[in-house]
Amino acid sequence: MVTGTWRMLDTQPTAQEVNRRLRTCLELGITTIDTAEIYGLYEVERLLGEALALSPGLRDKLELVTKAGIYVPCSYHPERRTAFYDASGARLVKSLEKSLRFLRTDHVELFLVHRPDWLTRADDTAAGLNALFRAGKIRAAGVSNYSASQFDLLNSYLEQPLVTNQIEFHLLHPEPIHDGTLAQCEKLGVLPMAWSPLAGGRILNSNDPAAMRLATVAKGMSARYNSATLEQLAYAWILAHPSHPLPIIGTNKVERLRSAAHADAIVLEREDWYALWEAAQGRPIP
Repeated sequence: MVTGTWRMLDTQPTAQEVNRRLRTCLELGITTIDTAEIYGLYEVERLLGEALALSPGLRDKLELVTKAGIYVPCSYHPERRTAFYDASGARLVKSLEKSLRFLRTDHVELFLVHRPDWLTRADDTAAGLNALFRAGKIRAAGVSNYSASQFDLLNSYLEQPLVTNQIEFHLLHPEPIHDGTLAQCEKLGVLPMAWSPLAGGRILNSNDPAAMRLATVAKGMSARYNSATLEQLAYAWILAHPSHPLPIIGTNKVERLRSAAHADAIVLEREDWYALWEAAQGRPIP
């Protein structure tokens, strides 16, 4: 499991509150923190850095993951006219160095290219990542939202192989099973990271037809898994895939974080995994 920070600012937390959340994650065995330069329009990393500074030694107990490559108009950059991608090597180095200042650390455990940049050659992107490797500013590199072919291309230029592809993967978006993304991860021994594991909350929306079907099926199998909730079963469904995806838990509520952590212990029976797939898709398997 990974804890995500995309929506961290939704509740306008203080650094002290974020610090408590990070320490709760540690108690639950969740040590990987996922963020990105763009989150909170460039404010989340700053807040995380302030929170980490409140507890000496806390940063050393965590694996920090950040991303760069998406740039948007905002108060920091009023000169920008539109959102754009930039995965050029020089831009990635500059972004990561700013992230390190905001996070108050000299390195991150994992640095991801946030989106494929259609205007930058892969060898240019790789040159930036390789420079960061050599400088000791990143321990590992990965990508987010890359296709299998884009992953292969960038990987071919790197001095250290990519270690993850962070992708959208959940019961309502099983496409990575079919498009070769998860097969590639399994082949290479790369652990994928699954963002939006609850489909942005849609899986829990009682007015959504797919969510209603899932709720009915989950209710019928809950007793077999120690009264597991639909939310926990949705995480367990992701975890069951043989490529071993890591769900990114984005909640700001401690009780839901604790609940999600318990999903790690759920081992879905094969028929139940397929029953959830059929409920989500609204049709039988091919």
